[in-house]
This record gives sequence, C-alpha cells and structure tokens, in this order.
Amino acid sequence: MKQLRSNVIRAGLEAISFTGAHRLFRPIFAGVGSIFMLHHVRPPREAAFQPNSHLEVTPKFLRATLAHLRAHGVDIITMDELLRRLAGRDFSRRFACFTFDDGYRDNRDFALPVMREFDAPFTVYVTSDFAEGTGNLWWVALEHLIAKASHIEAVIDGAAVRIDSSTLSAKRAAFERLHDWLRALPSRNDVAREVGALCTRHGIDPAEICRDLCLSWDELKPFAAEVLVSIGAHTLTHCNLAHEPSEIASEEIATSRSRIEDALQRPVRHFAYPYGDKAAAGKREFELTKAAGFQSAVTTRPGMIFPENAGYPTALPRVSLNGNFQNEWILPVLTSGAVCAVRNGFRRIDAV
Repeated sequence: MKQLRSNVIRAGLEAISFTGAHRLFRPIFAGVGSIFMLHHVRPPREAAFQPNSHLEVTPKFLRATLAHLRAHGVDIITMDELLRRLAGRDFSRRFACFTFDDGYRDNRDFALPVMREFDAPFTVYVTSDFAEGTGNLWWVALEHLIAKASHIEAVIDGAAVRIDSSTLSAKRAAFERLHDWLRALPSRNDVAREVGALCTRHGIDPAEICRDLCLSWDELKPFAAEVLVSIGAHTLTHCNLAHEPSEIASEEIATSRSRIEDALQRPVRHFAYPYGDKAAAGKREFELTKAAGFQSAVTTRPGMIFPENAGYPTALPRVSLNGNFQNEWILPVLTSGAVCAVRNGFRRIDAV
C-alpha cells in the first residue's frame, strides 16, 4: 500500500513538473520561505529491503538542493534568523532553513561537509535518549529484524500472529503492518514493551542500533561547536506526545531541553515534534512547547512559511526532502509551494 502511495505521489509530482503547473502556484503559494526537513544524509545503501528509505537522502541530492536554492537567490538562514524576519516582516529576500531530526552521526559525517560547501547553517534536533545510547529507534529495529527473519511472531490486540517475511514483497507487507500497529500503541511504554519483545525474539539489540547510528554526548559537544550547527530538542524518548498525558508530554518536552543544555553547555531555543503530524502534535502540544520556553517548534505538517506563521511559532510547517524522490526536477516543484498547497487543501496556514 505504501509503495502504491509512493508511486501515485511520484506520478503527481511528475505531472506537475511536466505541465509546468507549479509556475502558476508559485506567486500564491510559495510564501516567503521554507523549512526543509531531513533525517539521514548518507551514500546509497545496496540492500533491496529498505522500508525507511524515505528518511534518507544522499549527499549528492543535498548538494543539488542547496545549489538550486543558491542559484535562485534564496538565503539559507538559521531558525533564529527566521523568527527575526517573521517578527520584523523582513521579506525582501526569500529564505530557507535546514533542519535534521533525531541526531544521527551521518549528519556530522556527510551532511556537515556539504553544508560547509555552501556556508549553510542548519539545526539538528537531538533526542536525548539517542545521545545517551539507550534510545529506542524502533522503526530501524523493525527493519533489521524483518530483514533477517523468514517470519515474525507477535501478539497483536491480544492474538498471537505469525507474519510471513520470507520474500521481499512479504517483508514490505510485514513492515507496513507492524509499523502501523506500533505507531498506534497507546503510550511510549507500550511501544518499548512490544518492540523489546520482538527484538528479544529475533536477536536484535536496540541499544546497539542506537549507538551505531546516533551521535553521543561526547560527539555532540564538538559538533555543536561548529559555527554552522545549532542544536534543538526532540523530546527525551522520541515518543508520540499526543498519546501521553499532559504531565508526561510536558516532561518529554521540558526535560529534553534541560538535558541538552546541561550536556552541551549552550542554550536550546528550538524544538521538533516526533512524528509531528496532526495525530502527534496539536494545540495542546503547541501550548506545552510554548510553556517550556521554546522560541519555535517545527511539525511535519507540509507547508511553506507565510507572514501569518509569525502568529504560530510553535506550530511551524516543513517541506520534506523525501528519500524516495531524489531528482533535481522535483526541486522547482517543492519550492513553488504546489505540493504543500495541494496537501493542505489550498490553505496557507495549518496550525490548529
């Protein structure tokens, strides 16, 4: 199903590009700038089974994106500067911010060199438990265990199930089923329990995955000292905040900030919601983030930045650089606001 959706999206993007319809959208829906969302930046992997491939782009595509923006006179700015321009209604030049979620080591090893080429600042939103080396990157663990197993045994909604994962198509179907089940679980503790059981059953060490992929506190200290790098917060455990009671959600937001500030000895002013769609971040979460003292917070809701976003600094939209669509022809479509306009029902602001 997700592969079909990806194919449909690609066909739609190609149609917009081929017809030039994005040029008609640009004057109305391009806004004054954009916040790009990324996760991994690394060379292509060779494995046939890569259900999380949408979360990674190559250094080559990142470089092409930056070159496209520079060629069109777009300023690449910090989140602090974005807030300054919104507050001062300084829209004389278009701008773009680059944001990276989770705190992966490849942000340092592969993204930073490319960003240096363009003197482009960026923000990395760190999940505290990932930096501790104890975090639960359950979507990666799920990929690993399905890749090695011919079948998966789990208890879903109280019933024991045996899920085939013996072929590539079966693995993709198994990942989709288990991913959707885990995303829908009621709390962070439920996710941890079920993922832990799956990992134990299939010989996967979630902590090893975390240590392998994520920057530790010791690595983050020199990384955060880079002139182009800003560090933001991304909760303690990367949980779905909307699934948690207010006191837990508040702790996830506020304590993640204090942990990073204590570890890195620098202020943390910006936040990113895990998952970040309407089901994971809404009015309550926007208020909790504001109450915790963050100056901005980004969602995964698609959208360009408009002057009106100044009134919703803890509900900022982003434009995803999706690993499934790494073609240079897509960049004029993305920056035109056409994709976001269609997905938002042609509303400029989606912040409630």
